Amino acid sequence: MTGRILAAGLMMTAMAAAAPRFVEMPGDSPLVTFRVVFLTGAASDPAGKPGLASLTAAMLAEGGTRKLTYEEILERMFPMATSVHYQVDKEMTTFSAVTHVDNLDEFYRIFRDMLLDPGWRETDLRRLRDQQINFLRVSLRGANDEELGKEVLYQAIYQDHPYGHHNAGTVSGLKRITLDDLKAFYGNNYTQANLVFGIAGGYSPEFLARVKKDFAKLPEGKRSEVKRPAPKKIEGIHVRMIEKNTRSVAYSIGFPIEVTRGHPDYIPLLVASTYFGHHRSSGGRLFQRMRQLRGLNYGDYSYIEYFPRGMFQFEPDPNLARPQQIFQIWIRPVEPPTAHFALRLAMYELDKLVREGIPEEDFERTRSFLSKYVNILTKTKDAELGYAIDSLWYGIPDYNSYLKQGLAKLTREDVNRAIRKHLRTDDLWIVVVAKGCKELKRKFLSGEPSPMKYNSPKPKEILEEDKIVERWKIPFREDGFEIIPVEKVFE
Repeated sequence: MTGRILAAGLMMTAMAAAAPRFVEMPGDSPLVTFRVVFLTGAASDPAGKPGLASLTAAMLAEGGTRKLTYEEILERMFPMATSVHYQVDKEMTTFSAVTHVDNLDEFYRIFRDMLLDPGWRETDLRRLRDQQINFLRVSLRGANDEELGKEVLYQAIYQDHPYGHHNAGTVSGLKRITLDDLKAFYGNNYTQANLVFGIAGGYSPEFLARVKKDFAKLPEGKRSEVKRPAPKKIEGIHVRMIEKNTRSVAYSIGFPIEVTRGHPDYIPLLVASTYFGHHRSSGGRLFQRMRQLRGLNYGDYSYIEYFPRGMFQFEPDPNLARPQQIFQIWIRPVEPPTAHFALRLAMYELDKLVREGIPEEDFERTRSFLSKYVNILTKTKDAELGYAIDSLWYGIPDYNSYLKQGLAKLTREDVNRAIRKHLRTDDLWIVVVAKGCKELKRKFLSGEPSPMKYNSPKPKEILEEDKIVERWKIPFREDGFEIIPVEKVFE
């Protein structure tokens, strides 16, 4: 990583200091990149008002300042060919933008006021609240079975936990939020203690000094503190079925893991997950066995870190750092006649991974792939800033070096030991998005065979394996099921 990090220290505990941290990457680029992170998010939403952190961020990024309406901001930024983006997760709220150095002063004046001097207009609140509600009801619930299943899985795992609601909140919670709520959340959480300011590109030392002086006007505050209990222990297999008028079936399968960046098993488990089902990659084991050899569906992937918006992108966004993560498998879209078989095959492959681990040849191939893939993750200054801030939060060296050095000394046995320790086929949640959930539930509980029928000849090895898979036992329990109409999700 180029540039330097100025901070209270690299360990997450050191970030409790009151002074803001700056991640600085000066250079010769004519573009100046900003990535401003406040160490607060949806986990800090107060009881009864989930969505407050997200709506507060929206008011800053897509509302007006005290001097300018949002429409006036858009008019001024249009000729500069720039805009401000925001992202809210459980622990971090991020504002990012890129501008040409010729427009730096003009852009910064607006950007600064958006974050430090918001307008707090009732008209913006109504507009952005409606936008957030429409996202939950229409974009997420109605039009995106992938994200719907993934988010319901997180809600199931993190019941009665600060992570137990969508980052955008709930419809009922959003309707209760007032301007006073937004102002109070902003005052309590948008502080110097919570600020990590990332900047890269062709800015001058004088400009950086100006930025530091401006953001020193934020209240000193204290680092946001959220109690994060361990997720409830999962006993047996639990199934949450979302009844929806949809043409396909989507599965999200998962359970909590204690592994995050910096944990000794992070890199071994990352290799395992990448081998098993790297996002949008045809090289993963799940993809090869389910889609490539059998033509069952489109995507079969696995994750050890939160990865939203996967339907729209190939690489995860930075600044989604969390002290608690889950292992997750995503399977969709599956045609209803093959849905039972597809779930059995996914569980069969997971069982095989736990029992047999990763073969030596695949270990070497995956390790080589990851050592190059990390360069793609940090290919832009915006991403490089984001990963530097995440590394600061996790208390690790820059991610590129951290991963490459860890991979270089990794062994296959390290990976297989991590698989045996952290992965399992019992005590987990399965989320199903489908039409006709009652009949699918009946099939699951009956244990009846689910033979595959193909439209073209298949190798003998596949047909013989199918005979095992079609009777693969998944220990469902009658009391482990719940069926929820999609209209009630996120309400």
